[in-house]
Amino acid sequence: MRTRSRSVALLVALTACSGSDGGETEASATEEGSSASAPTSTSTSPTSSSSSASSDATGSGGDTSGTSGGASLDKFSFFVTSLKAMQALSGSQLGFGGDLRFGEVGPGAGLRGADKICAAIAEMSMPGSAVKEWRAFLSVAADEDGAQVDAIDRIGAGPWYDRLGRLVAATPADLLHDRPLGADPAIINDLPNENGVPNKQPDPNMPPEDNHHVLTGSDIQGRLFGANGTCLDWTSAMGDRDLEGRPRVGLSFPREGGMLESMSMNWISALIEAGCAPGVTLVPTPPPGPDVVDVGSGGGYGAIYCFALTP
Repeated sequence: MRTRSRSVALLVALTACSGSDGGETEASATEEGSSASAPTSTSTSPTSSSSSASSDATGSGGDTSGTSGGASLDKFSFFVTSLKAMQALSGSQLGFGGDLRFGEVGPGAGLRGADKICAAIAEMSMPGSAVKEWRAFLSVAADEDGAQVDAIDRIGAGPWYDRLGRLVAATPADLLHDRPLGADPAIINDLPNENGVPNKQPDPNMPPEDNHHVLTGSDIQGRLFGANGTCLDWTSAMGDRDLEGRPRVGLSFPREGGMLESMSMNWISALIEAGCAPGVTLVPTPPPGPDVVDVGSGGGYGAIYCFALTP
């Protein structure tokens, strides 16, 4: 099993000390990767003060036996990045936005950085797991060699399990459904974070959150949705929609009700977010206006899906 190009221990040490959902963008669901014109914005603010209230990033960390289903290092191979972890690694309460380079530079930096984010978060939850080759479920128009990369082609052959040993999907084909085919009933409609906690309610002592938007840049087949759906291949978070486009997102749990119910189930590709700037929205809000240009505006915080090539 190939390790990441940088020392896991150094990465985790650096991240530890680093400073450094209902309201959908409904009108965007039928767009085909085209960017919408809007005023440029370089900053945004969270819409809920509960963004740092979740306790999930420490609840299970270091427990290599898990609390359900005989969880083990051998199986741990899937998670949704929690808000708390993304805040810790980015050094910001607003998270990374669409810029996932995480210290990487040059062509392909967005994908390499996102993979590093996955490895670092996996290690924080289950020490030793970062030696697996973690891949972010993201598509890009051009990698370091200038070639298109489709998310479904970069995550291995499966099977994949969550932090508590529950099956997410056995094969790539099983992933290409609105909800992963054959997934454990306990998680199929609420994909869990790095600690095996349902992402809709990361803190069991707090109410559920409207945080289901997850960055993918992909269509329902896990392939590139469009060049304007990846925040310049996950390297930009300015909030300039004319330049960066608007990221395509899937839903970690289905949207309930609304006029777009038929398009509000898919975990890979459901709609287009408002923009690429960092931002957090954890409570239902009206569809964002043209001055809202962040990755969380419709219900989320710029989460990504992480898969290990070797369960």
